[in-house]
Amino acid sequence: MEVLLVILALAAGLVFYGITAYNNLVKLRQLVREGWSGIDVQLKRRADLIPNLLETVKGYVTHERETFEAVTKARAAVQSAGDASPQERGKLEGILSGALGRLFAVAEDYPDLKADSSFIEFQEALQQVEEEIQLARRYYNGTVRNLNVSVESFPSNIVANMFSFSQEEYFELENEMDRAVPNVSF
Repeated sequence: MEVLLVILALAAGLVFYGITAYNNLVKLRQLVREGWSGIDVQLKRRADLIPNLLETVKGYVTHERETFEAVTKARAAVQSAGDASPQERGKLEGILSGALGRLFAVAEDYPDLKADSSFIEFQEALQQVEEEIQLARRYYNGTVRNLNVSVESFPSNIVANMFSFSQEEYFELENEMDRAVPNVSF
C-alpha cells in the first residue's frame, strides 16, 4: 500500500511538473510573439516616416536620384517581407539602414535642407524610432533567449519535445556597423 502511494505521489508530481513546464513554455512563446510584434510596429513606424522624409529632401536635392531609388527600393523590400524570418528581416533592415545613412550623408551637402523645420522634425522622429527599434530588439532577443533555454534545458526539454516547442531565431543585423543607431544629427 505504501509503495502504491509513493508511485501515485511520484506520478502526480510528474503530471504537475509537466503542466507547469508546458504552461511556462506557452508563456515564453507568447512573450516571443509579443516581442516580435513590438519590433514589427517600430519598423512600420520607420517605414511610414521615409516617404515624407524623401519628399522633404527631394525639394532641395534634385540630382541624387540613385540615393532616393535605393531608399525607396529598400523600404519596399522591408514592407513586402512581413512574414519573413527574423534573420531575413534583419538583413533587409540592414540594407534600409545603409540607404538611409547615404540619404543623410547627401543631405549634409545642403545647408538649407539641414535647417528646414520639416527635415529636422523627420530627423528627430527617425532618431526616436531607431532607439525604440533597438529597445524592441533587446526585448525580443531576451524573450527568445528565455524560450530557447527552456526548450533546451533538462527536464523541460522533454515537455518541449512532446508538444513540438522549438527554438526561435534571434533578430540580428548582418553588418556589425548596422548594429549602432544611425547618427542623423546635423
